[in-house]
Amino acid sequence: MTPDDIIAEILRREGDRYTDHLSDRGGPTKYGITQTTLAVWRKHPVTAQDVSALTEAEATAIYRDIYIERPGFNGVADSRLRALAVDSAVLHGVNRAVMWLQQVAGCRTDGTLGPASLGAINAGDSTRLHAGLLALRIAFIGRLITHDSTQAEFAAGWLARVAEFLTT
Repeated sequence: MTPDDIIAEILRREGDRYTDHLSDRGGPTKYGITQTTLAVWRKHPVTAQDVSALTEAEATAIYRDIYIERPGFNGVADSRLRALAVDSAVLHGVNRAVMWLQQVAGCRTDGTLGPASLGAINAGDSTRLHAGLLALRIAFIGRLITHDSTQAEFAAGWLARVAEFLTT
């Protein structure tokens, strides 16, 4: 999958509706882009109305920059693993996704995808790394729901999203 393919799949999963669900820790969201992420991208505070007015083109640019290029996921050679890592970053945070990927690759978990990490990831068995990353993600969802019951209402959607990566 190319970065464009990955972004298109994320946009499909996230949808284009503006939401501001009380239990959603992300707060106001559109195309999966939260108010906090939009403020980081624009480099100044933004309002819920700014999120509501977000365009697909800007969301695409945000995904490419913040979730693919900045963290270095574009350096992951296996496209399935890259797509899973990016989607994990979108839902659970870039730093966490990088550290999970480093953990399954058996390298230092410092949250930075430098040459050593990418070397270990790209030299590893991509099927094993993919399965390991899925396992860490599922375990995280389980812990999240266990420790904060308000998040349980999102479990079915999160797990359906993870399940998509079992067949790709």
